[in-house]
Amino acid sequence: MPNSYFQFKQFIIHQDRCAMKVTTDACLFGAWVAEKIGSQDPIAIGSEITSLLDIGTGTGLLSLMLAQKNERLLIDAIEIDKEAAMQATENVNQSPWKNRIQVISSDVNTFLNNRNYDLIISNPPFYENELKSPDGQKNLAHHGEELKLAQLITIIKNKLAADGQFFLLLPVKRDAEIKELLLKNELMLTDITFVRQSVNHDFFRVMIAGRLNAIEAAPAMINEITIKEDNQNYTADFTRLLKEYYLHL
Repeated sequence: MPNSYFQFKQFIIHQDRCAMKVTTDACLFGAWVAEKIGSQDPIAIGSEITSLLDIGTGTGLLSLMLAQKNERLLIDAIEIDKEAAMQATENVNQSPWKNRIQVISSDVNTFLNNRNYDLIISNPPFYENELKSPDGQKNLAHHGEELKLAQLITIIKNKLAADGQFFLLLPVKRDAEIKELLLKNELMLTDITFVRQSVNHDFFRVMIAGRLNAIEAAPAMINEITIKEDNQNYTADFTRLLKEYYLHL
């Protein structure tokens, strides 16, 4: 049974009321996004990054990781599951960044505001048209009935600022599907990183970054990262990304 909480260096995630628990790949994704954002020069990209929309925030994990790394970021974290939204609110309120993260209990399909965002991130439901669990809350978190991938991409296109960026974590088997959807919606990929559990495993996740189509688009950078070595120790790449978050790194 998963722990009811996960302690990070600067915040704690309680998760007993959330179907989507803290996972290693989600933590890696949050740290990867934070590094991508932190490495960008505001002068070079023409604007400062200050607003973020976290679609399907769950426990609030990604919002908290990004708030820790960027002190100017103001975050709207939206969650359809009411229990999860309440727990995310509690996690945020116990953190040092409660004044910069707003948890919104709503369906993103009907969420209305007049803002466009510098950043949009999502660790969306992984499965569509696959065998479901008897647990309705788990189905909401893991299956894309309420938010299909095609709907998510449309929302990203409509809510992204002209020079904004989006970041997604997906199962590797949906790699071809997401590329086709982005092409149809005039969104371009800038970074693709494939993730595997260890040097002895196949890739199981893909982390992608992108933006609205540019007139002169450079090819996407393609990388890979392995979480653990043969001896079950974390790899140097994983450790570098997570050392500011994990207690024992």
